[in-house]
Amino acid sequence: MSPTSDPDVSRSDVRAAAREKARQLRTTQQRRDRRNRALLGGGIVLGIIAIAAIVAVVIVGAIRPTVPGPKNMASDGVMIGSGLKVKETAALPADAQPVATKPDPKGSTVHIRIYADYLCKLCGDFQRTNLKPLEPLVKNGAVTVEVHPVAIYTGHSAGTKYSLRAANAAACVANYSPSAFWSFNAALFENQPKEGGPGLTDEQLKQRAAASGVSRITDIDSCVDDGRFVSWIGSASDRALSGPIPDSDVKKMTTALLVLVNGKPYTGSLTDADAFKAFVLQAQGDQYSSTATPTPAPSATP
Repeated sequence: MSPTSDPDVSRSDVRAAAREKARQLRTTQQRRDRRNRALLGGGIVLGIIAIAAIVAVVIVGAIRPTVPGPKNMASDGVMIGSGLKVKETAALPADAQPVATKPDPKGSTVHIRIYADYLCKLCGDFQRTNLKPLEPLVKNGAVTVEVHPVAIYTGHSAGTKYSLRAANAAACVANYSPSAFWSFNAALFENQPKEGGPGLTDEQLKQRAAASGVSRITDIDSCVDDGRFVSWIGSASDRALSGPIPDSDVKKMTTALLVLVNGKPYTGSLTDADAFKAFVLQAQGDQYSSTATPTPAPSATP
């Protein structure tokens, strides 16, 4: 009998081959298990990273970074009075609530508040029609005008956020060169960009500021370039949209233009200067009547 025909040897070879096959299968399975665990662990890590990234984006989008407000805008607006001079106020700290302007205690000055978006066509119609006629009344102290730049049409400028950038530029001028604010505000409504278009570039905004006679041009240019008060403008706009509007019966802004005369909303023509002037004179008359010292009744004859 040859060695290969020995039944004991054949059985031994078969068992050895089976053990080797089993070992190979175990090794393969172990490798597969290690690979699966690695993939699973990596997937969990990647999933956690992805979730963390999504949460971060949501948080950043929902929480607007707070910055101090501009000087001379403690009420969220710029108050212009006698001689076209701006009422000076300190910059409010981040998260501080605005301080509403107090009406004239003597009742001799009509207070006009204008909340307006620099891209809004109706806002431009009103300001181009009425700023010039109002100017002499402001200069002589008969009227005060408080301008509140708001950014409501930020999404209406082909992605350039012009409303926000223009309002930021106005805040820059109020902060660094308040004496030029009246002129700069008017300049932004002259040759006003069309709604839906890209608006003015930052360079053009700086050029209009320079043409309005601003001082500290370098400071204003850098303020415009870095969007220094963009976050604050967003917060001020939110306050106007959520309300309430101080010293008035108006709960909140519902359009991109709100004009108040001694707290009463003007709803007349935006392109008729005489109509608005009549509304102002009526408010002046009402104010005088409410503050005038009543004439004492004659005493009875003894």
